[in-house]
Amino acid sequence: MTDFTIRPARTSDVSAIRSLVRPLADERILLEKEAVAYFESLQEFVVAEDVAGRVIGCGALHVMWEDIAEVRTLATDASARGRGVGKALLEALMDNARALGVDRVFCLTFEVDFFGRHGFTVMEDQTAVDPEVYMELLRSTDDGVAEFLDLARVKQNTLGNTRMIARL
Repeated sequence: MTDFTIRPARTSDVSAIRSLVRPLADERILLEKEAVAYFESLQEFVVAEDVAGRVIGCGALHVMWEDIAEVRTLATDASARGRGVGKALLEALMDNARALGVDRVFCLTFEVDFFGRHGFTVMEDQTAVDPEVYMELLRSTDDGVAEFLDLARVKQNTLGNTRMIARL
């Protein structure tokens, strides 16, 4: 039995999401974003809420192409770690990916063991996408897509993370 629920994020959750990300950004684990970026992508987010109604975790799923999406901003409050919050958030995001018809999910992470336990493997090269799709993705202005493609323009943003992918 869990003492939290997973639900779609609401506009009133943006402050809590930013509060979850801030300490991880300070540790250079996640990138901090402006509030407007969270509002613009809010429909991609799910949150974990404890029985008191406090947001204790978050995560987002960003569709990059017909068959591939990225898990972004997966974070849990320090007090909630080890209680299955991250696992529940990731499972909800993977369920969302399946519902959208996505076949593969990418992540850029320091938590290689965590994602490895959930079916992700380290990406060795760009064979994850066809050359035609790769050329189309190059047109994207999204930094997450650039990170997936391992483009030099985002090297300063990737913080040395590991690129991983899972098949659904």
